Formats: sequence, structure tokens, C-alpha cells
Amino acid sequence: MPQALPVVAPQAAHRPLFAGFDVGGTNIKVGVVDAEGRRVAHRSLPTEEERGSDDAARRMAAAYRELLAESGVAAGDVVRAGLATPGPMDIPAGKLLKPGNLPHWHDQPVRDQVSAATGLPVTFANDANAAAYGEFWCGRGRDAQSMVMFTLGTGVGGGIITEGQLIEGRHSCGGELGHILIDPSPTAPLNTLGIRGSLEGYCGSYGVLARAEAAMAAGDPTSLRKRLEQGAELTPLMIAEEAESGDQLALDVVLETARYLALGVVTMVHAIDPEMVLIGGAMTFGGEGSRLGERFLARVREESQLRMIESLRDRVTISFASLGGAAGYYGAAGLACREHQR
Repeated sequence: MPQALPVVAPQAAHRPLFAGFDVGGTNIKVGVVDAEGRRVAHRSLPTEEERGSDDAARRMAAAYRELLAESGVAAGDVVRAGLATPGPMDIPAGKLLKPGNLPHWHDQPVRDQVSAATGLPVTFANDANAAAYGEFWCGRGRDAQSMVMFTLGTGVGGGIITEGQLIEGRHSCGGELGHILIDPSPTAPLNTLGIRGSLEGYCGSYGVLARAEAAMAAGDPTSLRKRLEQGAELTPLMIAEEAESGDQLALDVVLETARYLALGVVTMVHAIDPEMVLIGGAMTFGGEGSRLGERFLARVREESQLRMIESLRDRVTISFASLGGAAGYYGAAGLACREHQR
């Protein structure tokens, strides 16, 4: 069964406390976490991207203060905040560059905007890196010293931690695992950045949908067609539902996704030699405890084992992540905690 989130009552929390802000294109998640990685309080608010980053920083600060008041936490107990946003970004400068899902936030000093609004020093991180650090700090990877995490959704993100250190890279692009190249052919699909043959082009939601559409266009029988004729929109969730119901085309698409993901997993295992590889994000086909999710994970493991060098087979744990949608703000808070302790 999925691992329970680490939670603690405010009065029992280990001080100092840390705030975590996880910015997405639709919602912003806010959490207060103690020094042992346990959630004290959390809430979310709409991103309202079109209002810009400075406005969002003020609303994030207001939500954070309301959260403190509701939970009975003194403002002075929180010593630092972490901010996780989509990339690309310049982490040392605290600046967003041109994230595709935040077009009104381009070239904005978001770290300093949030710091000014909250009155806290702020640690800035890529959202997928933060999610990986959350799993490492207080989730499924908490007993590991090195791990790699893949996040599956519209795109494919990731994070790399080795000997306890998050790899952010010289140009703030460490852990961009969706751009691992797995297919050099000239007909390989393009990803959202126009790169041909990347892991994201096959394992991002748009790649999954494209394969399902191609199979339907070829005339393969499927219950998906009936649902589309009834006006439903093709989504990864629909594919998962029909695969669970026994539709062979939908199941083939899910298991093909696992096979492609395994190519990225093996690449990172050979590059990093981690203790653990975790798979998270919104598109895990039901995830842990789901019959389809477990079958998806079993195929990732099987296809990975076939391609690993012998000395690594059966020695690297491949598992689902455990914190779900909370991983980003846990990780942002965890990175703030790490920086505070330096």
C-alpha cells in the first residue's frame, strides 16, 4: 500500500520550521514542515498565472500567514522558505527564464519576490528536483544515500541525488531526465522543445496519447473508440481505465510506456549507480496498490533488468514514489532546511 505522509501536530513539531511553496501552472501548494520532514500544515491556492509572479508572491505570502494563524504556529518558528517552480531557471540568480506553462512570469526574479513578500530567506529549486529531494528527505528514499526520480505527467521531469547531494548542474539544468535521448531515428517523435527522440516524447502524456491515436488510426479494435464517439476526450486516465477493463490496445500503450521508461531508467542507473530509482508524478497509471500500476511498474523493472550490466541487476530498487502531489513542497522545505543547517 502507498506510504502514509509524514504528519505531526504543531505543538509536537521539531523546531525550527520551514515553509515550502510548489508552483504549478494551475495551483500553488503551500506547506509548513518541521526539521524532521513532517508536515505541520498545508493548503493550496490558484496560480492565476496571467496576474504575474509578483502578484502570486503576495498571494502566496498571504496564504502562508493564514496557514500559520490557523495552525497556531508562531511566525518566528519558521526560519526559511523553499520555492519550487517549473524551469528553465537560473538558480543562483533566483530567476525564472522562460517556463512554458508560466508565460507571464518570464525573466522574473521570483526568489526575491517571494522573499520580500514573506519576509523569509528563500531557497530556489526546480520543481522536479524539489519533488525528488522531498522523497529523499522524508519519503520512499529517506534511507538511501543516492537515488534518481522520474516524474511522469504532461512532460517528464526528474531529480538526481548522489551521496546526499541534489545535482542541480552548472547551468541549473541538472536532472532534466525527460530530455534523455532514447531513439536516434529521423522519424522519432518530437518533444515540446522540438527535440526528436527524447524520453519525454515517448513517456510524456502527449507521447502516450499519440501512440494510442496512431493505433486507433491503424484500425486496431478498442473500447476507447466508443468513448470518443460519445464525446469524451482522450486522456491518459481514460487509457488507464480501459486498460484496467481489459482493453488490449490501451494495455499495450501502457506497457509500451513502461518499456520506453525503462530505457531512461537504465541510462541513469549506468551513469549514476544509485541505490534506488523512483517513479512519481501524475501519470503512473494508478500507481502503488493499483493492479494496472503494479503491472506498469513490473514491466519497467523487467525491461530494465534485461538491459543492465550484470553487476547491477537486482541490486537497484525500482519503486513508486510515496509522497504524491505533496512531494514538491516537502522537497522545497527540505532544501530550505538543508541550506539553513549549512
